[in-house]
Amino acid sequence: MTAHTLRAGAILTVDLDAVVSNWRLLSKMTKPAECAAVVKADAYGLGAAEVGAALLAAGCKTFFVAHLGEGLDLRRAIGFNSRIFVLNGTPPGTEGEFLKSVLMPVVNTVGELAAWRTLATEAGRSMPVALQLDTGMSRLGLSPGDVAVLAGEPALLAGLSVELIMSHLACADEAVNPANHRQRRELAKLRAVLPKKAQTSLANSSGIFIEQGFHFDLVRPGAALYGINPAPGQANPMRQVAALSARVLQLRDVPAGSYVGYGHAFCSKRRSRLATVSLGYADGWPRAASMSAFFNGEVLPFAGRVSMDVIVVDATGCANPPREGDLVDLICQQQSVDDIARAAGTIGYEILTRLGRRFHREYRHSATPPASATALREAQMGKR
Repeated sequence: MTAHTLRAGAILTVDLDAVVSNWRLLSKMTKPAECAAVVKADAYGLGAAEVGAALLAAGCKTFFVAHLGEGLDLRRAIGFNSRIFVLNGTPPGTEGEFLKSVLMPVVNTVGELAAWRTLATEAGRSMPVALQLDTGMSRLGLSPGDVAVLAGEPALLAGLSVELIMSHLACADEAVNPANHRQRRELAKLRAVLPKKAQTSLANSSGIFIEQGFHFDLVRPGAALYGINPAPGQANPMRQVAALSARVLQLRDVPAGSYVGYGHAFCSKRRSRLATVSLGYADGWPRAASMSAFFNGEVLPFAGRVSMDVIVVDATGCANPPREGDLVDLICQQQSVDDIARAAGTIGYEILTRLGRRFHREYRHSATPPASATALREAQMGKR
């Protein structure tokens, strides 16, 4: 173990081989469509630089981020042998930064389009862009009225090379929702009056699993790459990517009738052995998710409320309980990100993107076991 590992309160392990495996599975499912990768929000909290480099090496050539800053960081991390689209478009005055780092804006308004057209005229060359169309989500994108204007005045796209025409599904995680097919038909209708050479894209992670007609020329998985189930209600076809283990700070034996934590929300019914673990809502663990930790495969239920920096777990029933300094597992094979999300009344996307920066992060390949409590305890014992 490194010094960073020893002094960390918790360790987040990211299995890059699992990310690549998930991308390859989705790529195989959607051929001949191109399979891109959405790495916005720091690859959903798991590290865009590391994830992007692994996917580029595996053959992924197109990436999506949300903001210009994310695009600049990703370009520095993975070089120039890829396309990077910026979903939230161009803040006024930043067009030059897009050009310098070869980033492609996803244009959402006629104002952005005009700014790029002016830049193309000034530079005397064609400028690559993507167009996002609002097909029924009412969030971002050119309206059907805007598209009609573009179709009637081709000069509005003069000097621009439209590389991608895309929209976003609002209800993809509900495969039978009729809104999905309405959006697909609307995209096809609007797409018919726009430049023919551009790729077309609609499907996000869940959209891939609706049916092949949603794949078009390019699919944009994000959450599925990171192990979140893209087909709710069915077995998760994706490999788990993240593992989270937290250190035991203190052990204590308490008599029956002892109250634990804020609000005395827990009261021991018997003499109990409690372990205080270095993880809390400041690290992104939802306060509403009263779950369990695991040690050597044994269950340690939470005892009381999640605090800012710590959680107390009940180790009374453990045949081989943890000791102070040991790590217990919280995101693991027994407890997925989706399990935690359900307990907190949210979605896996939020769980991953909230994971805090206080963790020590390790990037590993599948051949190397994750930093589970069991493996690290054995390593510690070897040092004693």
